[in-house]
Amino acid sequence: MDQEKFLDFMVRLLIIFLILPVHEYAHAWMAYKLGDDTASYQGRLTLNPLAHLDILGGICLLLTGFGWAKPVPVDPLRFHRKHSMRFGMAATAIAGPLSNLIVAFIGTIIIRIYSITPYYTEYLRDTYLYDAAEFSYTDAPLLIYHFIAAFISINIGLAVFNLLPIPPLDGSKVVAYFTGPKVERWFNQNAQLVNIIFICLLATRILTLPLSIVSGLIEGGMYFITSWIPMLFG
Repeated sequence: MDQEKFLDFMVRLLIIFLILPVHEYAHAWMAYKLGDDTASYQGRLTLNPLAHLDILGGICLLLTGFGWAKPVPVDPLRFHRKHSMRFGMAATAIAGPLSNLIVAFIGTIIIRIYSITPYYTEYLRDTYLYDAAEFSYTDAPLLIYHFIAAFISINIGLAVFNLLPIPPLDGSKVVAYFTGPKVERWFNQNAQLVNIIFICLLATRILTLPLSIVSGLIEGGMYFITSWIPMLFG
């Protein structure tokens, strides 16, 4: 297995075992806090990746790079009466992307700290900067750095993608809270058409550039906010 394939495989495992569970757990946690214990009863209020793993989705992710986890069950009728069902669904939906942004920010802090440790800086000085021929993505110090960097980028990308206001993505439920029942009813009545458009957008990669730009801006913002770490401790 060459370096590129090795890193690609590691990233896909990272998505399955660390990133998707955080996203699905956040949905379950928010629903529970709002009064719906459906996910909790079904064992989904956990960070255990096996509880959220969809076998087919996991296999597709490993083989193609595109996959999915089991959707968290939500029963809006069980939300506390002090919240409307529309609000509860929006809050539960946005919890997933927000959780990814939060852990991405934590990851940014970690990579900032790691980048100034002797373990990493001495590796760069002794290996890469003086002998580029010895550069290898499978070297432990660099592999750890790219592992954390991938963790950050994928979390941000997942958050941005899921905030698109297109069913069945989380963003559609958030937008439905502000637009009212007419728009939601239209999406439900034209679900087949919406799904076809969504698949076409994915297949043609039309969304790749705008999503990449937004994700890059968010990631750059996180690195900017944490720029004091290497200046303070470096």
